[in-house]
Amino acid sequence: MNAHTFAILAFVAVIFSTASAGADDANAKPLRLGVAGLTHTHVHAVLNRAHDPDVELVGIAEANGELADRFLKQHALDRSLVYPTLNELLDATQPEAVAAFGSIYEHLAVVEACAPRGIHVMVEKPLAVSGKHAERMATLARKHGVLLLTNYETTWYGSNHELYDRVLNQGQVGTLRKLVVHDGHRGPIEIGCNAEFLEWLTDPVQNGGGAITDFGCYGANLATWLMQNKRPRSVTAVTQQLKPDKYPHVDDEATILLTYPSAQMVIQASWNWPFSRKDLHAYGADGYVKTIDGSEMRIRLSEQATEEAVTAPPLIEPRHDPFAYFRAAVRGELDASTGLSSLANNLIVVEILDAARRSAREGVVVEIGAAGGE
Repeated sequence: MNAHTFAILAFVAVIFSTASAGADDANAKPLRLGVAGLTHTHVHAVLNRAHDPDVELVGIAEANGELADRFLKQHALDRSLVYPTLNELLDATQPEAVAAFGSIYEHLAVVEACAPRGIHVMVEKPLAVSGKHAERMATLARKHGVLLLTNYETTWYGSNHELYDRVLNQGQVGTLRKLVVHDGHRGPIEIGCNAEFLEWLTDPVQNGGGAITDFGCYGANLATWLMQNKRPRSVTAVTQQLKPDKYPHVDDEATILLTYPSAQMVIQASWNWPFSRKDLHAYGADGYVKTIDGSEMRIRLSEQATEEAVTAPPLIEPRHDPFAYFRAAVRGELDASTGLSSLANNLIVVEILDAARRSAREGVVVEIGAAGGE
């Protein structure tokens, strides 16, 4: 190699090294995150993260000044973070990503504002209030090449991922035959949800239903994940108003049955449980795996006389937390096109919820999947 060639190669190496270092520096920076709305009280999860080094909270869009002041004081945040509209926040701060914490009906408007600007979006569960909204959101995300993720509390449960591994990867229980998902609590009024949250959570337009939407979405999300994004053949649902004095406009009790070619999924969504719960039971031909909470599990296989108690290992960073996950996905450090938060999964979730509401309203079995349940 002559001196001239060596010099050229050395120069190229410096260029690549500099580019690589620049990319590493960019990935090391905190996620510049905006928040759209404060009326969904799950927003406390991100406000709690506002002082962490991996998230830079650049602004909050919230028209209700009293609500904003209350939450800012609670989390020791500056009033200058608040903008009266999302567009004003986006113009002033130019965030990389936005997390939506308003009503489910408002998710579409958030994506309509963010996607054309190239801003990634994560909404609280479920993705959308209806299939029509969901398809419009998906079209915008795909057109503008942005992420559109959905956040569920149960996505970050180590027990759910341990169940998935034992049932699908290890095949410990044999062929999956039945999944029973229990989600809910005593009711949003009973557990003390604030007035701003209750205003839309108990509204059939803004929320899309009561318990059937609020907690039915968890089961639909987990069932779709465990069935590897297969659409169910049919959806049947029954809803009731056991407390019409408290929830006159929406259901407070719902059961959804999903059928697949070789399995059934039962989703029990309720504002009438005696305590808060988010657990699931997976039954196969050779045993079962049950989650109790985010880490504790019970397992019994056909050769065992009794249950075995198991503690699931914690999830590994950045898959342990919604905002660490969102940051890693935005920076291209992980593939968010599959899994519980993915757009593919959550479009099916909304389809299931649409069918469930129709089934409960009309008293019919709604066929949605093609032959074979695909």
